Amino acid sequence: MSSSYSRNAIPPPPPAGNRLSTFFGVFRYSRRALTLVWQTSRPLTVGLAVCTLVAGILPAVAAWIGQLIVDSVVDAMAHHRETGEALTFESAWPVLRYVLAEAGVIAAIAMAQRGLSGQQSLLRALLGQKVNVMILEKAGTLSLAQFEDSEFYDKLTRARREASIRPLGLVNKTFSLMQNAISLASFGVLLVQFSPWAILILVIGALPVFASEAKFSGDAFRLFRWRSPQTRMQIYLETVLAREDSIKEVKLFGLEPLLLSRYRTIFDTLYGEDRRLTIRRETWGFLLGLLGTAAFYGAYAWVVVETVTGQLTLGEMTMYLMVFKQGQAALSASLTSISGMYEDNLYLSNLYEYLEQPVTAEGGALTEGVSPGDGIRFESVSFTYPGADKPALTRISLHVRPGGSLALVGANGSGKTTLIKLLTRLYEPSEGRILLDGSDLRTWDVQTLRRRIGVIFQDFVRYQMKVGENLGAGDVASFEDEARWQQAARRGHAEAFINEMPGGYHTQLGRWFKGGQELSGGQWQKIALSRAYMRENADILVLDEPTAAMDAAAEAAVYDDFREHSSDKMTILISHRFSTVRAADLILVIDGGEIIEQGNHETLLAANGRYAHLFRLQAKGYR
Repeated sequence: MSSSYSRNAIPPPPPAGNRLSTFFGVFRYSRRALTLVWQTSRPLTVGLAVCTLVAGILPAVAAWIGQLIVDSVVDAMAHHRETGEALTFESAWPVLRYVLAEAGVIAAIAMAQRGLSGQQSLLRALLGQKVNVMILEKAGTLSLAQFEDSEFYDKLTRARREASIRPLGLVNKTFSLMQNAISLASFGVLLVQFSPWAILILVIGALPVFASEAKFSGDAFRLFRWRSPQTRMQIYLETVLAREDSIKEVKLFGLEPLLLSRYRTIFDTLYGEDRRLTIRRETWGFLLGLLGTAAFYGAYAWVVVETVTGQLTLGEMTMYLMVFKQGQAALSASLTSISGMYEDNLYLSNLYEYLEQPVTAEGGALTEGVSPGDGIRFESVSFTYPGADKPALTRISLHVRPGGSLALVGANGSGKTTLIKLLTRLYEPSEGRILLDGSDLRTWDVQTLRRRIGVIFQDFVRYQMKVGENLGAGDVASFEDEARWQQAARRGHAEAFINEMPGGYHTQLGRWFKGGQELSGGQWQKIALSRAYMRENADILVLDEPTAAMDAAAEAAVYDDFREHSSDKMTILISHRFSTVRAADLILVIDGGEIIEQGNHETLLAANGRYAHLFRLQAKGYR
């Protein structure tokens, strides 16, 4: 296993002097989480607050009534011994009233607890949905460069894995802290009548466990952040081993043992870290918890001695013992809530680190260029991918007018698809500029620009949706327009096999959902081509290897139709098949991101350069 999985890769804890400020610093997300929950559902948030208040106050009331019950029983029995009067219902009624009162208080506590549980369950669903929508909405504003950045993708993974459940967890712990704080205040009023030292004993008994939990919460969070790349690799391996679009090759090449071994190795590494952390956490929690137990039984003995010496009544002893026990539990729960809030705040930092990721303003407001009809111009355009040392494109210049066609020829990785990404503003040029109708692309409104482009990428998406929806994805405004589906399918030569499918345009595609139908590579390519044709008003057509999976007859039919319907449009074609590119007005031969040859088919053949060599090699294969 590589060193990236070693324990030494885990970041060390912060210096001791910074730990306290770091601990309290992460609580800045608590207010934001409370605001988020409030925005999700105000009635449920108010309901949580009310139930928390009730559940916090009533335990002390129950303890006080318990004292009254015991003392009333003792008084009644003493009166019976002194007077010799028989015990009757009337004489027992004062005690029974307290019993009924305590029963009512216990019922109210149970109702408050049920209210808390039910409202937390509803909020969990609503808040999980809200946070996931926030994550997806943010994803819609990000650039392609950010998605292709592995470090940023780790941020996205961390946000999606934990942050959707952490806000409610933080709010629940906040309300739990409030509930226990109210209970402690109520218990404190009773305990201070016994001795102020009793309160100090409770605090001293609970602090060691709190310190331990806070420390190990920080360790767990650092471990979580460190392992993000490994977790993503696990998810990827699961996908490869369990997806229909990869399992054929996995089985054919016998990759299951190798990939499964990697999966297990990553799990063993992560589990080893979890195991070590869990053992340390639970061991220290147990040892330090003994201090709390010792504090409780020390207080227990104190109260018993005070009762035996006549300083306390039997009812007061019962009340103080109950208050000590419940007070210790409430304080321990309060400190645990604070520790949990610290941990939730750490994880929420992942969510807000992702949501606050800077987004490059796409800018531009133009809906029409300063020179309509001028077409597309690249002027000395260069581009280097983020983090790369070598440019993907260098000093590219070209011009395509309306009605003109451009073909790009070159080896894989030569920069052809990168050029299309720049044209569609998925990336911005590092140098030079791209013009459309005389205006820089950066000054165009992005949505207006992209509506003018119909594109089929080589790695087009195979949506696990209905046939018609796969087509409608090409024009969101006509996503459910069946007439447009049919028109696009005819142009993309997909109509024949769609009509033969069980549900026609309403047939589910892919194997992810029940009843789904899988298509051949060539059929999927016709679906993608039809999707591009959904954009009736697009005057820029970009086809990146659009017929690579089609047979020769289908390819010929597609290009005949393409030439017939694109006479007034700007067309850009990327293909390795010279039989299709030879008809283009301008052919660019790209190598290493640079244009090494350009011209039409006849000119390039006469030049007897790279294009001519490749053309003759391919032609030779058909002889």
